[in-house]
Amino acid sequence: MLYIVPTPVGNLEDITARALRILREVSFVLAEDTRTTSNLFRHFGIETPLVSYHKFNEHATVSRFVSRIAAGESCALVSDAGTPAISDPGYLIVKHCIDAGVEVQCLPGATAFVPALVSSGLPNDRFCFEGFLPHKKGRQTAIRALADEQRTMIIYESPFRLVRTLQQLAEALGNERRASVAREISKIYEEHARGTLHELAQYFEQKGVKGEIVIIVEGRRPDRKGRADVGAKDDEDTEN
Repeated sequence: MLYIVPTPVGNLEDITARALRILREVSFVLAEDTRTTSNLFRHFGIETPLVSYHKFNEHATVSRFVSRIAAGESCALVSDAGTPAISDPGYLIVKHCIDAGVEVQCLPGATAFVPALVSSGLPNDRFCFEGFLPHKKGRQTAIRALADEQRTMIIYESPFRLVRTLQQLAEALGNERRASVAREISKIYEEHARGTLHELAQYFEQKGVKGEIVIIVEGRRPDRKGRADVGAKDDEDTEN
């Protein structure tokens, strides 16, 4: 059995009793960063062996881990925070396990975009998850493609690129498009800033920003169009 186990995005109390039980019972745990997961294990007194599994080694190691599980061992996969495979490693080992006939169970639990979306005040009956936008090549093309998206959009971003991303979204979608920026979800300094893309860009430019970021952007209303020039040449997406 492969268990996909969500871990807290901030407050350690957000982990479920079932997740703690699984982490104690499995043969070994694959962790995106064993140092981060070790802190969680120490807090809850978990002694299960940890093995490093991340985007830089997953292709080279996935077959070996799947073979161990297929031979009778049980394994849990965790990322640094939230649900594995959501903008984190996980897809590859899940696919290989399914192909090998190994049962996979994903536990319900923490993921950053759900509280950010629900707290945004924007429509959440239909939404699209964009994850991290391309950092360089293809970035402007990806942003322009969002101009006519009618569903609420969810974007993950680094604090170092937040202001520039908000500015680029305003250029493509319009300054008055409503949005919300969630920061440090479930942590001491949790913040939800709401306003237009232009207002949020100005706010964070003046304030500065730290922590994990989720941007929620209002979809295009049927009677409006985005400002993106779909015929514009991609600028090779140079990101400073």
